[in-house]
Amino acid sequence: GRKEILGDSTSDFNEDDEKKEKNEKWARAKRKKKTKFSDFGKYKYEAQKKASVAKKKQKETVLKEIKMRPGTDVHDYNFKVKAAQKFITLGDKVKFTIRFKGREFQNHDQAKELMGRIKEDMLSVSKIEQEPKLEGRQYSMIFTIN
Repeated sequence: GRKEILGDSTSDFNEDDEKKEKNEKWARAKRKKKTKFSDFGKYKYEAQKKASVAKKKQKETVLKEIKMRPGTDVHDYNFKVKAAQKFITLGDKVKFTIRFKGREFQNHDQAKELMGRIKEDMLSVSKIEQEPKLEGRQYSMIFTIN
């Protein structure tokens, strides 16, 4: 009778050990899955942080357009050129546009002279990105920082 009691209790004991072992394996597996998931969340968060920091550091260049007419007076011209030089020092690009209305287009040599003056005044602060070109009824030229 003694062996039967011992035999039965050891088999019960083994079954309990097996159940505990299975539960521990399941718990470990569950923990690993949770850990991986939280690590992915952390990774995603850090990647988002890096992207936002990189976005803050980059400088967005803006194209500022300054419009003129062929008969622009000296004071207006000086005022607009100073504004353009300020934009260039701030890191923006500047596009000078000379528009023609009606019969002004017949005397587009005035516009060429005006573009020549603009080029001379702006080269001290910037360089030319796009040479003066005629597009329809307007001349345009783009300057960028040195």
